[in-house]
Amino acid sequence: MKTKMRNTAAQNPSRRKFLKESVALMGGLVIGFYLPTQGGRAYAAEAPAKQVYPPDAFIHIAPDDSITIVVNKSEMGQGVYTSLPMLIAEELEADWSRISVVSAPVGAVYNHTGFGMQLTGGSSSIPSSWEQMRRVGASARILLVRAAAQQWGVPESECHAGNSRVIHAGSGREASYGALADAAAKLPLPNDVVLKSPKDFKIIGKPMKRLDTPAKINGTAQFGLDVYLPGILTVLVARSPVFGGKVKSFAATGARKLPGVQGVYQVPTGIAVAASGFWPAKTARDLLVIEWDEGPGAALTTTKMVAEYLALAGQPGLVARKGGDTVQGFRKAHKSVTAEYEVPYLAHAAMEPLNVVVDLKPDRCVIWTGTQMQTMDCAMAAKTAGLKPEQVQIHTTFLGGGFGRRANPRSDFVIEAVQVAMAVGKPVKVVWTREDDTRGGYYRPMWADHIEAGIAKDGKPLAWKHTIVGQSIVADTPFEGFMTHNGIDATSVEGASTLPYMIPNLQVELHSTKNAVPVQWWRSVGHSHTAFVVETMVDELAHLAGKDPVAYRMAMLPAASRYRGVLQLAADKAGWGRKKLPAGHAYGVAVHQSFNSYVAQIAEVSLDSGKIRVHRVVAAVDCGMIVNPDGIHQQIEGAIVFGLSAALHGAITLEKGRVMQSNFNDYPPLRYSEMPLVEVHIVASSEPPTGIGEPGTPPIAPAVANAVFRLTGKRMRRMPFDREKLV
Repeated sequence: MKTKMRNTAAQNPSRRKFLKESVALMGGLVIGFYLPTQGGRAYAAEAPAKQVYPPDAFIHIAPDDSITIVVNKSEMGQGVYTSLPMLIAEELEADWSRISVVSAPVGAVYNHTGFGMQLTGGSSSIPSSWEQMRRVGASARILLVRAAAQQWGVPESECHAGNSRVIHAGSGREASYGALADAAAKLPLPNDVVLKSPKDFKIIGKPMKRLDTPAKINGTAQFGLDVYLPGILTVLVARSPVFGGKVKSFAATGARKLPGVQGVYQVPTGIAVAASGFWPAKTARDLLVIEWDEGPGAALTTTKMVAEYLALAGQPGLVARKGGDTVQGFRKAHKSVTAEYEVPYLAHAAMEPLNVVVDLKPDRCVIWTGTQMQTMDCAMAAKTAGLKPEQVQIHTTFLGGGFGRRANPRSDFVIEAVQVAMAVGKPVKVVWTREDDTRGGYYRPMWADHIEAGIAKDGKPLAWKHTIVGQSIVADTPFEGFMTHNGIDATSVEGASTLPYMIPNLQVELHSTKNAVPVQWWRSVGHSHTAFVVETMVDELAHLAGKDPVAYRMAMLPAASRYRGVLQLAADKAGWGRKKLPAGHAYGVAVHQSFNSYVAQIAEVSLDSGKIRVHRVVAAVDCGMIVNPDGIHQQIEGAIVFGLSAALHGAITLEKGRVMQSNFNDYPPLRYSEMPLVEVHIVASSEPPTGIGEPGTPPIAPAVANAVFRLTGKRMRRMPFDREKLV
């Protein structure tokens, strides 16, 4: 069953522009959306007009009383295959032990309620589905109760549902959902759906074991690499070592002679080798002799780019936020500080490398892949193959990590796989090695920042000027029209233009650079760099004022701020100011809001032969109403690992246009031996749920950096920290 989203493009010219560009890009696919903005950033939310979702699109009840929930978000480890069914099961009054999950096909009814297309990202799965999924469950429950009441000839008001059964209070008669499902499916959808009060929740807010865990343990979970079709060929593509490079000529004599090799083909992205398996394809690819036209990307070298960025950071940019008069503020300042910051390109480095299976026929295309952006990928695959979107079917497999890489606005890995299938003429499995994606993928942009900040005699902040330099991740994508305003990419400045501290004279500026390095969102997006800069500079002001870092932040925050709640909770749980730490240990603190969730972290740090050792992280989080507390703990813990990996080790560097890193040996994630003890404390809240997948990442780098300062007196203004000498 399909429904149409309400088209609200007329509300905003930039949204009309987005629709027009999307139509052109996707070959006629029209999508509607509602994107309220907050602090210059688009946030997912329910459209003003309530959308009616047919329960049978999301709930399948079998005669044996088993319930299958269709989940319209991609499962990449964040737990949506558990949390979203919890929302439905709560209102459905379902027996949780009978629930299983399948991924949704591509269809309008499965569109994100905020973005109007099927996608997973922006830590928005729970916020965007909070009311939608509960309404789906409640609607199904009403229909089941109605069907039972009609069969028994009694008023609906005398019947109630519980544990996947409908019970008539007067007679004690019962009927299972499986016995009632067919009759309920024939009834019209209810007009009025009343949702439960939180005080009546039985499932929401309780720790629930993940429904996808058994399949991942017993090996039945299907990732893209697990998909096999009769006659399928494995394909590896030799891509340019320089971004934007093109094939001038190639020789494949040796490659074609290897056993198992079925063919070598030139495709738009490079040279594709098709073989009977991965190793024949990889071995043959290594034997290719390719002459590349490297293009202007060959001039890119990190050291030169950093110097250019820092020079630009000293120049006026486009104003993203302005309050008061910074010139006068600095004139009145009692003390001031100036600092430059550098953060590098970062790879997504998911555990599962990119892979796509394509079965292309003249009249249809079936794709199996782990994707975060089904609608866009479906449309782009159709355009590439010369088909209509309805002729393309995408099976979303489990994702072995995403972090934004599998939500590519240009659908790069899907388009390439379709192009390969067109060239080969058989079903193909296109596999990227980790080296392929590390050296030729998409990256979190490199950034340079310049900050001047001043305080009054009483230590209070008086002036703040922050200039940011880096690439826009939405430039030249369908998202540019509504995610930029007056030339400002909201994702470039989020966390800096939205800092909460009460500073009377404040200005944030941006320079959006352009070069051949492909960039896109990376876990926590702009917050991944702005939190580091802002929270270390705030700490520096606290030191300049001679104030305790926690007390200084509390004094700078509005009295009713939710920042204060998490900051106080983290400080209390860590024993800030009370607990005596071992000799050579120090605490550092940071607090940040992203995706409408508030996180404070206190890191206990020491130095071991000049190397940073993080022993303990105490995190406090306010993400609104809790759905699955276990999921919140898991996501904060994982986000800290992800953020620490980048803070301590992560850097993608270029020499003559070539990425110098290749795999986990030279782009290392946090090792087991480096893992700190993590404590997660959740603020009780009656606010609607907000994002949790990403907000735990931004505060960890500044918390560690601030602890290092307390140990050494050295300010960490470059990432990763392992390139700094601390002995």
